[in-house]
Amino acid sequence: MLLRMSTLLLRTLREDPADAEVPSHRLLLRAGYVRRAAPGGYTWLPLGKLVLDRVTEIVRAEMAAIGDQEVHFPALLPAEPYRASGRWTEYGDDIFTLEDRKGAEHLLAPTHEEMAALLVKDLFSSYRDFPVTLFQVQTKFRDEARPRAGLLRGREFLMKDAYSFDLDEAGLQAAYDRHRDAYQRIFTRLGLDFTVVHAMSGAMGGSASEEFLAATPVGEDTYVGCTTCDYAANTEAVVTRAPTAGDPDAHPALEVHDTPETPTIASLVDLANARALGGRTGWTAADTLKNVVLAVRRPGAEQAELLVIGLPGDREVDLKRVEAALHPATVAVFEDWAAHPELVRGYLGPQILAKHGVRYLVDPRVVTGTAWLTGANEPGRHATDVVCGRDFVPDGTIEAAEVRPGDSCPACGDGELTMRRGIEVGHIFQLGRRFTDAFAVDVLGPEGKPVRPTMGCYGIGVSRAVASVAEQHHDDRGLVWPAEVAPCDVHVVAAGKGPQLDAALDLGGRLSAAGLRVLVDDRTHVSAGVKFTDAELIGIPRAVVVGRRLAEGYVELRDRASGERIGLPVDGLVERLLDEARGARRDGV
Repeated sequence: MLLRMSTLLLRTLREDPADAEVPSHRLLLRAGYVRRAAPGGYTWLPLGKLVLDRVTEIVRAEMAAIGDQEVHFPALLPAEPYRASGRWTEYGDDIFTLEDRKGAEHLLAPTHEEMAALLVKDLFSSYRDFPVTLFQVQTKFRDEARPRAGLLRGREFLMKDAYSFDLDEAGLQAAYDRHRDAYQRIFTRLGLDFTVVHAMSGAMGGSASEEFLAATPVGEDTYVGCTTCDYAANTEAVVTRAPTAGDPDAHPALEVHDTPETPTIASLVDLANARALGGRTGWTAADTLKNVVLAVRRPGAEQAELLVIGLPGDREVDLKRVEAALHPATVAVFEDWAAHPELVRGYLGPQILAKHGVRYLVDPRVVTGTAWLTGANEPGRHATDVVCGRDFVPDGTIEAAEVRPGDSCPACGDGELTMRRGIEVGHIFQLGRRFTDAFAVDVLGPEGKPVRPTMGCYGIGVSRAVASVAEQHHDDRGLVWPAEVAPCDVHVVAAGKGPQLDAALDLGGRLSAAGLRVLVDDRTHVSAGVKFTDAELIGIPRAVVVGRRLAEGYVELRDRASGERIGLPVDGLVERLLDEARGARRDGV
């Protein structure tokens, strides 16, 4: 392949676009890989399409290597299957819906589990047909409220989805493990620094779920890692180690105190220590029980329900963790206090919630036998020795508290958690039978009885992976593509006109004929300085400068990542680049 910049659909930018928030967005626009077409939608220009295709090829190759078969579902889908699975309402405003001219409802596909289950139901009827694993590379759509960060959060994006169907849990586990291993090979080939973390299943449902997060400071996902063991998890999936339960009757009786002007935890702690409430000092925020009122709206519900969450006062509620725990409901901070006078703002305690029919969930640290300083449900009053299991009984527990650096590792208990940020580039799920149940997908088993297959699904954000590679592989001059995903192998720059231009085109032709992908900067209307700047911005791994030493038979080879520059005779250069390409092919690149 030989591309000439004089005819290539490419415009580089000297300045950062005003709306570009993150490095990948800024550099992919500046280097001429993509152009914004609409909010959350991008046109892929030739260089960008080459990178997208190379990433797609790697994904396809690894899926084929584990026996997955490629299909292609429609992007425009009927509403009925998604109503049957419950996800028409679960997705809420996140999906694009429309009606055709006959009034039938459709959606633009956010994912295709329903269609995969229906296809298997249509084609297979015997246990002898299983296991089955299908995959596709398809455009998906989500109605993002605030599309931003370029390709990282768009409304239209390219994804690879795979769907496995097995007859038992052992088969599902084997399929899950195959895809997990394949994903690690894919992201390693893409040159990504990634971490596999425990995750929540969200709208997909099912049991086991893991995310593959590409490390970057601009990532929207926060995850934790342990300083001692290999535990890693999205903060939404972190499980709190609960203390041992105690005897509720081992504490003094509940006592109410006047605590005027203490609507905050900090003011309450100060007063408690100043007055030695409960006959003690040394109160801290962790000794108080904070009760946060939320409004929870279920899909399709007209009104929100009240939910109170109790947690130690040194913690804040993380609404993302709450929504993950209560999915598919949406959650908001409660505001309409006037409509519920029984809830005394700033002085709310759990003692009266059951009486008023208010659901009460607590942090796992709030266990039976723990005693707290909390609201007495009267303005200006708090109570000490409010004991879980004696003075209040929660309706359950919820992982709602913020996760902080230094928290104890839930896996080993010895290490501390550190906080990191990343971009989700892959997600795998053990779905179980949610979708095969929804469509009664049954096949005849070996004993002559119906067997219902169990599913797994495995997604990779292909277009997001392009942006993730750009996030991790750039410097202050531009992109620095890894060899396996770069749009071209070599960027040949003619530093001048006449013989230098002719030699650059000849060299490009020779390299292309030998099987390399070559970009030649043969523009005559820009200076050599602009060409060098563009070469660094575009970020192809190897650049060959045909300049002043051409008369001596030499050209300069530049390595984009290391900055190394060496002079080589033209024939020696060609042989060196071909040797590198042969070595890469031998290594499986």
